[in-house]
Amino acid sequence: MKKKLIIGTRSSPLALWQAEFTKTELSRHFPELEITLKLVKTTGDVLLDSPLSKIGDMGLFTKDIEKHLITKEIDLAVHSLKDVPTATPEGLLITSFTEREDTRDVIISRNGVKLKDLPQGAKVATSSLRRMSQLLSMRPDFEICDIRGNLNTRFQKFDEGKFDAMMLAYAGVYRLNFSDRISEILPHEVNASCGWTRGTRY
Repeated sequence: MKKKLIIGTRSSPLALWQAEFTKTELSRHFPELEITLKLVKTTGDVLLDSPLSKIGDMGLFTKDIEKHLITKEIDLAVHSLKDVPTATPEGLLITSFTEREDTRDVIISRNGVKLKDLPQGAKVATSSLRRMSQLLSMRPDFEICDIRGNLNTRFQKFDEGKFDAMMLAYAGVYRLNFSDRISEILPHEVNASCGWTRGTRY
């Protein structure tokens, strides 16, 4: 059995949280292993000026890491499942999943204002096409703003007053200790007052 293990990961705070969590769990089960992280800058981390929907998001956050996996510079890669393409590169396998975090979305707004109470024409930021569609289905008056960058960067832009609200995944907000900024946790079921159903998170 190998004595050393190298985990490939992006360098964003959330990616590092996930990689460190995986490292801790592996160390708990295999204390004899020496485990280190290798940080890899991906195409998605570099191309921050365009919406993901325009540049295409197939493997933007994974393929550069997996190149290191194929060349055996790393032993495993830790990804967010939402970033993983449906087709796995030849020679690679998805071997395990960590326990799933709460899959709901959250609203970050000023003064704890709920989504339905945001003012007419409010600017709401998200990078997800699915979230954009759901927001406009509920409130066609919203001005949807595309937002890129890691979670810390998004909160910085919000605090600079560029938007009235953000729609984010609960998991990342919780894991990076921004839970106190949540104005509303959106339910999975049909929201009778809003008139739409959350789709499956992917």
